[in-house]
Amino acid sequence: MSESTKITVESTDSLENAIKVAFASKDMETINAHFGGAKEFVVYDVSKDAFKLSGVVKTDDSNFNGDDKTDFKVKALAGVNIMYCESIGGTAAAKVIRGGINPMKVNEPRKIEDVLKELVIMINDNPPPWVKKIMNIQTTEDPRLERWTAE
Repeated sequence: MSESTKITVESTDSLENAIKVAFASKDMETINAHFGGAKEFVVYDVSKDAFKLSGVVKTDDSNFNGDDKTDFKVKALAGVNIMYCESIGGTAAAKVIRGGINPMKVNEPRKIEDVLKELVIMINDNPPPWVKKIMNIQTTEDPRLERWTAE
């Protein structure tokens, strides 16, 4: 029977306003799997201060066909905010987005740790509005705020 397994990492440390980021990986270290073909997703919590391993979602979709495989993976990734993969088809990307997950493609295999470090820097610098919304970060330095409040 097809099933997903979520392996969580027990920890007493929590990251404030962290986002959950999943990576489609064949080796747990590199973003190197197509969304549809990924057998596991490594999940991290990422905040302004740090990142830490949250767990691994292993998916066995061998009993599903076509779109059912995509639906299965989207359900298995419930609670994830951003999902990185090597590639993803248009229909699958639409389903991932409808599932509340922002899909991100990499042009070539990349080390997960490098992307995590870049995410922390981006969060501390000037994250895009959709990341601010996920993390409950108030926008305080946007020059458009003055114009919006005047209307």
